[in-house]
Amino acid sequence: MSSDKQPIFRVIFLNQGEVFELYARQIYQSELWGFMEIEELVFGERSQMLVDPGEEKLKSQFEGVKRSFIPVHAIVRIDEVERAGAPKVSEAKGGSNIMTFPGPPLTP
Repeated sequence: MSSDKQPIFRVIFLNQGEVFELYARQIYQSELWGFMEIEELVFGERSQMLVDPGEEKLKSQFEGVKRSFIPVHAIVRIDEVERAGAPKVSEAKGGSNIMTFPGPPLTP
């Protein structure tokens, strides 16, 4: 990656039985204990001929959001990528309709 380009991060996290994959320009540990902050979400251009309904759902859900706080225990993976892909939401596949209960908070 060239040093003059701002990095793009792919953040994959669980939210209410779904797996969210978002792209952001800034991520960092929040001052709110146990949370990561993601800022400057990156979405595709609106001038495209094909419209992805999943991406449109995410755009409308995060419209007007300056910063999002994601619980650390919900994050699956964070990658620094060359370019942003299509954000998406998919169903979490666990083979069961039982969700795990959040564990005890992490101790510093």
